[in-house]
Amino acid sequence: MKEKLSELIARCGVVADVAAAKETVWLNEKKTDTASALSCVALDLADVDDAAKRLERFAPFIRTAFPETEALGGLIESPLTEIPNMRARLNEQGAELSGRLFLKRDSDLPIAGSVKARGGIYEVLKHSEDLAAAAGLLDGAEDYSVFASQEFHDFFAKYSIHVGSTGNLGLSIGIMSAVLGYQVNVHMSADAKQWKKELLRSYGVNVIEYAADYSKAVEEGRKLAERDPMSYFVDDENSKTLFLGYAVAARRLKAQLAEQNIVVDAEHPLFVYIPCGVGGGPGGVCFGLHQEFGDDVNVFFVEPTQAPCMLLGLATGLQDKISVQDVGLTGLTAADGLAVGRASSFVGTAIGELLCGEFTVEDKRLYDYMRALLESENLFIEPSACASFQGAMMLKDTAYAEKAKNAIHIAWATGGRLVPAEEREKYRATYL
Repeated sequence: MKEKLSELIARCGVVADVAAAKETVWLNEKKTDTASALSCVALDLADVDDAAKRLERFAPFIRTAFPETEALGGLIESPLTEIPNMRARLNEQGAELSGRLFLKRDSDLPIAGSVKARGGIYEVLKHSEDLAAAAGLLDGAEDYSVFASQEFHDFFAKYSIHVGSTGNLGLSIGIMSAVLGYQVNVHMSADAKQWKKELLRSYGVNVIEYAADYSKAVEEGRKLAERDPMSYFVDDENSKTLFLGYAVAARRLKAQLAEQNIVVDAEHPLFVYIPCGVGGGPGGVCFGLHQEFGDDVNVFFVEPTQAPCMLLGLATGLQDKISVQDVGLTGLTAADGLAVGRASSFVGTAIGELLCGEFTVEDKRLYDYMRALLESENLFIEPSACASFQGAMMLKDTAYAEKAKNAIHIAWATGGRLVPAEEREKYRATYL
């Protein structure tokens, strides 16, 4: 970053509160109507359709390889659950939340137990389809359960996959790639949880640990993959494939709302709060939501006070040219999946006119929200996923409060199902 911090604050006032690690509300002045915003994105509904169809083609394989998906016919999807008791808890704390509150439980997604099961698994499947087709293993009308065969396993064993991760993306890429037969290398940043590393190793994944943060893990993973023509690097910072895998979530959500007879329109808008790290997952979901609901959806991201990289990138217009360390923050947070110092420029550009705004949250609140959800609804999600509740809590402090009076509020739970019992107990006992 070329600007001095004082100069940055002079032209972008919100940076002062961000740099002071204060819980912050930032509303996006560049937000425009959906049609105009989407016209500037080099992806469209046809791309989302293509991703959705590919996931349907792979459903027989997923059902075969992962019996837990049998009930959904091999689709990787999560429940949408109303949480009125949690809504009451938030209102007791001053949220002033009207309308209904739901939890989109990507925390319970099959296979990887997080939102990364969408984009991460989708990218591995697309890459595998491309390789198999190029090798003449598919005839265009193939039953994709063949991807679970020994022949395909032996074929993919000749190839390797690399990814840099703070944790959950590594799980989704690592588990799916290993089951298909690839040699898998997951480059884990210093903040990645030990249990996630051990789970990956149980699948035969090569976990490479770094003392540095997420950006270093990505950088090193990219370098190693580039040296090997048989390697493929999953680029969390720039991947359109990951982005589209996440985007499919929106049409699935639309169907779930319809099943529950929930109307979304101008009088009953949708307000969605999504935890954000580098931006791929929330960005893809945001893009998909606007494809499906147009101007009737309002999306907000939530980041830790020490790692608000997307807020900084969007508010200053610098995208990935600024890091949280540039404004004196550490990038360290208990929300391991959100411990990212520099945002994706690709995602920031794609959703820069779609996103309503951002909130930041102190780590201590994540544990409080986690306990409140567990006590009020008997639902567990990991602390980083609980960042979503900060959006519902702080909406009253924005110009959107009036619009939200008859809204459907959705807190997007990004991870939690695979957290071991002993780790859950540690979380419950954590008070910061």
